[in-house]
Amino acid sequence: MSYPPPLRTPSGPRRRSVLASAAGAALLVGCSGGESEESAGGSPSVVEKARALAARESVGLVGRYDAVIAAHPAVAEQLGALRAEVVRHAEAFGGTVGKASPAAPDPASPSAAVAPNEKDALTELAAAERALADRRLTALLDVPGELARLLASVAAAGAAHAYLLTEGAR
Repeated sequence: MSYPPPLRTPSGPRRRSVLASAAGAALLVGCSGGESEESAGGSPSVVEKARALAARESVGLVGRYDAVIAAHPAVAEQLGALRAEVVRHAEAFGGTVGKASPAAPDPASPSAAVAPNEKDALTELAAAERALADRRLTALLDVPGELARLLASVAAAGAAHAYLLTEGAR
């Protein structure tokens, strides 16, 4: 006896797809061997520049989270854990994030422009997470060793954040 098809087909990536992507990225990076960050075309300056860029991008993403939380306090609890993860990502790359100041984000920063609708704001935040994850996956080709593994891990987490934010916006 066969089972009837589900009544509603879920949209977006399935959990297996997200996990398979993360595992594939980890395997791809795991093949880089035990080379040091200074060898194999990854001069210290390239590694330092990539690490600094990743830290700046993570700090900027924290600013976007702060702006959304300031504009829509009802989602503060929902976004708190994801924001905390992005702070840890920034710190892993060597960046520093100050205390959250959702009451007064900097109006000159690009993260200060938040959609007036809560659902749209979450959708925009998910798009920012997804775009950053994609940029980090592309950057894997240019950096060696440990930094590549860190970028892959953070990119996978960013893809998961985007998925969670997309589901939360429904």
